Amino acid sequence: MGTPSEFFTKEEKQEIKKAIETAELNTSGEVRVHIENRCEEDELDRAAYWFAELKMHKTELRNGVLFYVAVEDKKFAILGDVGINAKVPEGFWDNTKGLMLGFFKEGKIAQGLSVGIIQAGLQLKEHFPYQSNDVNELSDEISFGK
Repeated sequence: MGTPSEFFTKEEKQEIKKAIETAELNTSGEVRVHIENRCEEDELDRAAYWFAELKMHKTELRNGVLFYVAVEDKKFAILGDVGINAKVPEGFWDNTKGLMLGFFKEGKIAQGLSVGIIQAGLQLKEHFPYQSNDVNELSDEISFGK
């Protein structure tokens, strides 16, 4: 397998970025996606590492959500910051992961990510509506590891 950035086609990268933009359209919340090949530890621990590296805890309302995928190891996690985690219904992230997993099992990683991102956006919109002075605090670009 090549580098993680080569895993998705140009169109798939655009699909994921469009899902992020759509999810963030009506909310002050922030969504990021991080892709790497390997995850040799618990995927939630690795997601927490990247959450910190990407400075996602720096959002004003602590309402960032990270979608983490290790493509070769077939591991993924969704990590919400304390602000959003305090508001989403119990089991929401597990339900979203289950929805995504259906796509992942069919090899539709980009589509699964997009569906999960849109789901997160709906929760963010409900609990953190768009503010007229809202600024995009984090990049919408997919980040890639090794």
